[in-house]
Amino acid sequence: MQNDISKLSVRLLFKGIKLITVESCTGGALGKAITDSSGSSSWYEAGYITYSDHAKSLLVNVTSQTLDKYGAVSPEVADAMARGALANFPKCISVSATGVAGPDGGTKNKPVGTVCIACSYGEQMKVRKLYLEGNREQIRQDTVAEAIKLVLTMDILK
Repeated sequence: MQNDISKLSVRLLFKGIKLITVESCTGGALGKAITDSSGSSSWYEAGYITYSDHAKSLLVNVTSQTLDKYGAVSPEVADAMARGALANFPKCISVSATGVAGPDGGTKNKPVGTVCIACSYGEQMKVRKLYLEGNREQIRQDTVAEAIKLVLTMDILK
């Protein structure tokens, strides 16, 4: 993962773009992984930890209609989280993560390990739904790694 963070750093610095993170199931692990990298202050702008539905609505403008219709763990909410973060930081790129890290909270339709990540920049949006395996910590770490990989796939950073 550190290799991908180094690649991300170089690409963001080259393009003059900063990153915003919006986290739910990772609880700040994505921001920590990024800020563990020396020099990240030159390309990491801000991070939101929106663990509750209320925080998702209040901090990044996810509507209650979206949350009620799709549930917090959905591609639609991940998309709304990533887009909502850009309201205050329109010249940045954002990445979001929401999911069920377990060991509790899973359902038949959204079992433990269901994770949705999204990345937004301008009009470009990418969303992925993942089914990860492992314990709570493994699912969270894999989510962080997948979120960073998703940012690297954005056209602006290629």
